[in-house]
This record gives sequence, structure tokens and C-alpha cells, in this order.
Amino acid sequence: MAVRIGIVASGGGARDVVDLAVAAEEHGWDGFFGWDGVDIGPRDTFDPWGLLSAAAVRTERVVLGAMVFVPARRRPWVLARQALTVDHLSQGRLVLPVGLGVGDDRGFAAVRGEAGTPRERAELLDEALAVLDLAFGGDRFEHHGTHHDVDGMQLRPLPVQRPRPPVWVVGAWPSRRSLARAARWDGVVTQGLRTEDELDVGALTELVATVRALRAEAGLPLDGYEVVLQGVLPADPAAAAHHLAALADAGATWWVESAWDEERSTVDALRARIRRGPAHAG
Repeated sequence: MAVRIGIVASGGGARDVVDLAVAAEEHGWDGFFGWDGVDIGPRDTFDPWGLLSAAAVRTERVVLGAMVFVPARRRPWVLARQALTVDHLSQGRLVLPVGLGVGDDRGFAAVRGEAGTPRERAELLDEALAVLDLAFGGDRFEHHGTHHDVDGMQLRPLPVQRPRPPVWVVGAWPSRRSLARAARWDGVVTQGLRTEDELDVGALTELVATVRALRAEAGLPLDGYEVVLQGVLPADPAAAAHHLAALADAGATWWVESAWDEERSTVDALRARIRRGPAHAG
């Protein structure tokens, strides 16, 4: 099975990013992703939901999301409303990759009272996912947790995608707790526990086996579960295809091209990369 391929708009102005989404669709990419940060170094940041809303009405086929959304900094019912809006604008093309967020984002670090530790952000992520699942159901719901106490709320309309837009959760290898969280949802965004480097094929194979075992134990289906990697493919098309084929054999279903260095994250570099098109395995 070929790996589906997306790209992150890691640079550019707000209008540039929307234009890049259109170009990604025109040049055969399967997915187009923003990113979710407030104050991370000198990089310009924009609200991913505003950009995705604009991209949704300018495109017709490409899957849309962000790598990754950070529920710990949002009220989950507001996040659900934002997701419902883009789900409808895109006619069912939204995915929700989610994670803890980075601690050095000053949207956390510079604000008293925000979740300052990974443990706090993990607790908020778990509660946000529980609330999202209830909110997407369309019925009036209650939730009583450590951080949120909801006493009767109903969000309408129902999402286009049923039972909800797919939720991909960051799973850090080899943390079983992190992988168990990801296994409960619709996909895993893979990463190392203490490194930002792409997992090698051996580690990916073990991660996939662990997640599949956890889903089997919980009685959850294996079909349709997504395994997502990020990184930068080799420039040579044959080498890129070989790399993707090895990842597919190990269980990967998505590759998201994610260039964060200064040279490759300019709008001109991203536009050129998009126009070259994705490299497909096989």
C-alpha cells in the first residue's frame, strides 16, 4: 500500500499559506497542514483555524489539518466548534492531529496559570479528547473532570464525518502510556520520546506492533488506523520512493513533509517543493 503524502506550510504569510494549499492540491499532494504555535522563536505565527477555513473553501480534495493542534491551550468545546466549522467548510476533509505542544512556546511559558509541565498538558489533552468525542455526538452532554466541569451542553450541527473528524494523537516511542493514548483514537503521529529525529524502520515496526496490540486488547479495529511520520524526504525521487516503500512495509500510512530549517521553510522554498510534487512509493 502506498503511503499518502502531505506537507506542512512551515513558513509564509497568511495569504501565502492559503495559496500554498491550493498549489498542493493542484500538484497532487494528499494532505496540507498548518501548525499550531503562539510564540516560538522568531517565526511568524497565525491561527491555524483561520488559515484552514480559508484553505477549505479554496480547495476540493486535499486533506486539511495542522501538525499538531494543541488542545491544552484551548477550551475543548471551542476547539470542537472550530473543528466542526472546518469540517463543514471542507465537506469532510479535516483531520485532527493533536499533541502536548512544546514547553518553550511562550503561549505556555510566559503566561501564569497555563499548563507548565508535560504532565499537566497531558491531563488537559486527555480531557479535551473526551469532551470532543462527546461534543461531536450531537447530543446534550455532561463531563466532570479534573480541569473541566460541563453541566449540559449541545453542539450542532453534527460533523460531516461520522462519528467525528479523525483524531491522530502524538505517540512518543517507547512510552507505553503515550502510545496507549494514541491507540484509543484514529491514528498515531509518531515521534521519539527524547528526540525530534524521524524514527528508523526498526523503531517504527516496534511502535506499530505495540499500537496494534493495544487496540486489539481494547477490542478496537485495526483497519483504517493511521500511522503518520514527519520529516524531509531525500531530494532524489528514487531514493524518496525507496524510503517510503520501507516505511509502508513497516506500517506507515502517511508521510508529512515537514521542513523547519530557515532555508527550506521560506514561502519560495515551500512553493518550489510543492510544485515538484510528492514522491510516491512503488
